[in-house]
Amino acid sequence: MRIHIGGDHASYDLQRELVRWLGEEGHDVVDHGPETYDELDDYPVFVLRAAEGVADDAGSLGIVLGGSGNGEQMAANKVTGIRAALAYNPELAKLAREHNDARVLSIGARMNTVEEAKEMVTVFLATPFSGEERHRRRIDMMSVYEVDGELPPK
Repeated sequence: MRIHIGGDHASYDLQRELVRWLGEEGHDVVDHGPETYDELDDYPVFVLRAAEGVADDAGSLGIVLGGSGNGEQMAANKVTGIRAALAYNPELAKLAREHNDARVLSIGARMNTVEEAKEMVTVFLATPFSGEERHRRRIDMMSVYEVDGELPPK
C-alpha cells in the first residue's frame, strides 16, 4: 500500500522511524517532509502535501504527525475529500477507518510512544471501511456539504 506521510519538528524522530518501519513492512512510503530537523518549521507545509497526496492517489492512505496531532488533523481536513482522524489509541484508529472511512491518521508524537504509534498505524492500515448504510449516509452528508455547503435536512 502507498502511504503518504508528513509532519513537523515535534514529530521528526517519530516520522523518521515510521518511514523506516513502514518501508520494512513492504509499504510504498511517500515522505512529504520535513527532510531535516528545524525547530521553527510549520506543520501545514508538510501535512497539506501529505493530505493532497492521499486525495490524488486512489487507494492510498496517509499519516500526519505533530506534537499533539490536533493542528495536523485540522490542516489535513482542509483538503477536499480528506477525512483525517486524530487517534490516541488503537480503538480510535480502527473506528476512524471502520465507521468514517478516514484516509488519514493523525498522531501526536508528544502524546504517544513509538510502539503505540506503530500499533495505531498497524490497526489503521489493516481496517477496512465497513460500508454500512448508516456510515455511508453520514459520510455522504459531509461530502455534499464540502462541495456545495448544503446542510442536511433536520
